[in-house]
Amino acid sequence: MHINKLLFSQNKKQLALLIDPDKATSRQLDVLALHANQSQVDIILVGGSLLVNGNLENCISHLKSISDIPVVIFPGNSMQVSPKADAILFLSLISGRNAEFLIGHHVIAAPAIKHSGINCIPTGYMLVGANGTSVQYMSNSHPIPASKPDIAIATAMAGEMLGMGLIYLDAGSGAPSPISNEMIRSVKSAIGIPLVIGGGIRNADQAQAAFEAGADCVVVGTVAESNPEILIEISEIKHLFNRRLVKS
Repeated sequence: MHINKLLFSQNKKQLALLIDPDKATSRQLDVLALHANQSQVDIILVGGSLLVNGNLENCISHLKSISDIPVVIFPGNSMQVSPKADAILFLSLISGRNAEFLIGHHVIAAPAIKHSGINCIPTGYMLVGANGTSVQYMSNSHPIPASKPDIAIATAMAGEMLGMGLIYLDAGSGAPSPISNEMIRSVKSAIGIPLVIGGGIRNADQAQAAFEAGADCVVVGTVAESNPEILIEISEIKHLFNRRLVKS
């Protein structure tokens, strides 16, 4: 999938903003997009574990009208598909054993995605240590224990071998703490595809630690809703890392 090389990269550090269409009003989208543009956010992810208001397409259209940042669907189920987006993460919950989220929903969504022509990025999605989060409840699957990096390593390796275009380690929306640096470092050293880290990142220091441990892309969501300025703080750290990469 060539779109993956355009959106997610191992050659530079990236920052992604996750927006839940059910939570964001038009005014909030304007504020988030303004800060995302100013801080040169690389990707805007749109989606949620449970969307009840049908705002996905309106949210995408609004963001596309006020920002040139690529908008990528981060689907919580097979219904979250829209040709208005630039791409969709074709998520397979490889950390769990619920067949519906390993392949079941994919079979249902595949014809609609194929027909829409939207770019599709096969993604090995791994939930880590996130007991009690929405994604755990909705997926009816157990997360990988945060203290078991060996399980995460083997799972990520299997995802890459199955042809996934990237690995997404997620502590879950509203998680009490982010993915540990040890797990990030261990997984990154075992795979040759981009590593995305999300969930529980509440400040710039945690984002910096994730980048230092090996994250190619850091995702922030909940904290940006109340403090959009954090995008600028994390972006400054991202640019610092990228300048170092250029020099090396």
